[in-house]
Amino acid sequence: MNFFTTKRLVATAFVLLALLNVTLLGILWWQNANGPLLREGRHNAGHHNRLLFFARQLDLNESQTASFDKLRQEHFLKVEAEMQAIGLLKKQLIEESLQEKPDAKKIESIALGIGSRQAAIEQKMALYFHELANVCTPEQRDSLKIVLERVSTRRHHSKSEQ
Repeated sequence: MNFFTTKRLVATAFVLLALLNVTLLGILWWQNANGPLLREGRHNAGHHNRLLFFARQLDLNESQTASFDKLRQEHFLKVEAEMQAIGLLKKQLIEESLQEKPDAKKIESIALGIGSRQAAIEQKMALYFHELANVCTPEQRDSLKIVLERVSTRRHHSKSEQ
């Protein structure tokens, strides 16, 4: 190999490495810029999978599936404030619990506040289940009951089995 060929080889390798670096930087920038959209997409994919699960389990038609989706969105908007309030109360509960001398009355008050908000969520969920049942045919309601019982008790069973 003569000097010019070696120089050409080094220059070509340098150009390829520079292109790869620019491509990698572009990909990293794109991921950083679109990260929230990608995470939201994953969340929507989970929502879509749950919707498909109900549609398959209950044999919902397109209109019923759209109604289920609309009811789900409305339900989460209704309970969002309660969920946020519970989160804040839990933070207060943790702060009080970690005090050198926690105030038992304050802890009880916070716990009761969490409980009352949780009860409100459960009431709204019962109404949500009722609205879902209204979309279903009588046969689908039987299947809905089984699915909702399985879904709502699954968490409690898995915790007690551990």
